[in-house]
Amino acid sequence: MVNYWIVGALAIASVCWAEIIRDFYHVVSHYWAPLQKLHTWHHRVFRPNLTAVSETIYKQAHWRHDVPEGAAMMVLGLLLWVVAYFGLPEYHWGAAAGCIYTLGFLLSAIARACGIKGADELTDITHQPGDFLTPPGKWLVNKPYHWRHHFDNQNAYYCGTFTLIDKLMGTALSLKGKTVAVTGASGTLGRSLLKHLHKAGAKVIALTSGNEEITLDVDGENLPVKTVTWQAGQEADLALLLEKIDILVINHGINVQGERTGEAIANSYEINTFSAWRLMELFFLTVRTNENIACKEVWINTSEAEVIPAVSPLYELSKRALGDLVTLRRLDAPCIVRKLILGPFKSNLNPIGILSPDWVAQQVVKQAKADARNIIVTINPLTFIVFPVKEFFVSLYFQLFSRKAISEIKAAAVSEKSSVESKIN
Repeated sequence: MVNYWIVGALAIASVCWAEIIRDFYHVVSHYWAPLQKLHTWHHRVFRPNLTAVSETIYKQAHWRHDVPEGAAMMVLGLLLWVVAYFGLPEYHWGAAAGCIYTLGFLLSAIARACGIKGADELTDITHQPGDFLTPPGKWLVNKPYHWRHHFDNQNAYYCGTFTLIDKLMGTALSLKGKTVAVTGASGTLGRSLLKHLHKAGAKVIALTSGNEEITLDVDGENLPVKTVTWQAGQEADLALLLEKIDILVINHGINVQGERTGEAIANSYEINTFSAWRLMELFFLTVRTNENIACKEVWINTSEAEVIPAVSPLYELSKRALGDLVTLRRLDAPCIVRKLILGPFKSNLNPIGILSPDWVAQQVVKQAKADARNIIVTINPLTFIVFPVKEFFVSLYFQLFSRKAISEIKAAAVSEKSSVESKIN
């Protein structure tokens, strides 16, 4: 009796195999000269608005890259089918799914190469011109995700349909050349984040409430960093700067330890919650163009205190409030929003912290490059279980009982653009 579960599993595996071949073919095309010469045509085709430079180049690009890529997928898909035929003779026909799946890619590539009318609109979805309606996809490649491969960094964002290979390779986010601003930059973690972002190729800016210029110790050399002084409550003063920022890391905070006075409550919520929220909202207003949607991001340090006790009630309460606000607002966010869920690292705010801030910062950058939207760095295994469950149900609750606000964000962004332009002029 045929076990259809095995057939189904083999079919899924064969489709995944086809996608793995496709992605690795793309990677090799950037590094192996014979394929690189062919693949270069693919990068000659499009303008930043995704219109084709010429119909001739568009056709040639498909003959030189997409068709050979589809052929490679088919050959190796047939190889998998042969292995299944001898290894699992009763179920081998499940492996045919990958070949059928690949045949669709191959035939559509030939159709585009031949210039068949409408083939590009039906089958070349990630290269269609028009407004980006959502930020880059997390698990599936969409237009903003693939746009970055052409116009952000050609040595990243390789995946064609699923983003898994990019995540595993650390090429799902390129920091090279990005302008990244970090608040709380004079703190222990702030300096470490600046250092590892710099080492990843980013142009870093330190945002601090102190008056000293921030310098970094990078491989034994002192590197001065552009330093901007600001204070909580004066977020609007950063509006012009945020226009030039690709990634904003909101990392500042206060820990009043065991205090519970009215002043301690006010300070905790003002700095940990509302200052961070105002900065996030200001940054959203700078996201207006397709390039902004594809490349701009905000990372927010809500900390492990969002779900795990921190032996500091007001720190926990204010961070949980911030965490819930971020969960609510990123349902409609015009760009990628990442949460940093960090365990107890040693700092001025937490002198008894266990983790090395340098190691924490290194892990944050590593996970960001793998496109983790919730970056968890801790030694507490419960956090890896509790936080995703909490985030899922809180997000679901907000989706069910609140209305979409994306049109409000876009309208405010247009208004802010006029305001900023008037200030510049």
